Amino acid sequence: MIKKFVTVIVVVIAIFYYYLVHDIPDKQLRVLRVGSECDYVPYSWVTSKEHEYNFPLANSPGSYVDGYDIQIAKIVADYMNVKLEFRKIAWENLFDALNRKEIDVIFSGMLDTDERRKLVDFSKTYELNRSEYAILVNIGSAFTGARSLEDFSGARILGQKETYFDTVIDQIPGVVHMPPVNSISAMMENVVNFNVDGIIIDADMGSSYERIYTNLKLIKFPEGKGFKLGFTGVCAGVRKGDKDLLDNINKAIANLSVRERKRIMDRVVSRMWENI
Repeated sequence: MIKKFVTVIVVVIAIFYYYLVHDIPDKQLRVLRVGSECDYVPYSWVTSKEHEYNFPLANSPGSYVDGYDIQIAKIVADYMNVKLEFRKIAWENLFDALNRKEIDVIFSGMLDTDERRKLVDFSKTYELNRSEYAILVNIGSAFTGARSLEDFSGARILGQKETYFDTVIDQIPGVVHMPPVNSISAMMENVVNFNVDGIIIDADMGSSYERIYTNLKLIKFPEGKGFKLGFTGVCAGVRKGDKDLLDNINKAIANLSVRERKRIMDRVVSRMWENI
């Protein structure tokens, strides 16, 4: 009798172990695969130095990613009790990677625009401040005294391809709309080298770059004098119809108070100065 009981226990343990380590179709997600541009301080950036707050990039050995996006993704993964895997993906390829199921979610300083809502389902916003766009210019530029969009008439302004950084440029009367580039880094290189008069940037991110590049100045606009933006804020994006994952992300975000979001951002910015 005892022998039969032991045999049953062994069988039960074996079945449990099988379901634990094998991919069962209806089993809960165990690894959250996150795609990010990783080129958007303070939301995400890459470093070669490992520390307790960053994560290795699965598709770039020896590289690690940190930033506000990354810390919010970690909070979501902790809430879901799953592991994290990060992949650095060029901005213009993020949506394809998501829909090809190479990643499960996008955390990349992404705004919930009407055009993007056709491609992905968006979470609630998780950013700290209201989105505001500004223009970053070289201190030697003729436009350092600008105070309104009209003041940039005739300026050569650059944005990032397939983002609002590019599309809002046409709100500037008489602007010279430069052909967009593929990355924030390319934008920065162009304005630093006087190839353009200014670049469009998120105001929070622009303040960080203004501190990094002492030869640059951020032009912010008074209420009613700046860009008109048609979105809520920075959100995570999941495949259309992925309701379970979206619900989990929204619940994790809902648990974050404004005070906690500020604490996360303050710590991220502090690390940014140490690692960039």
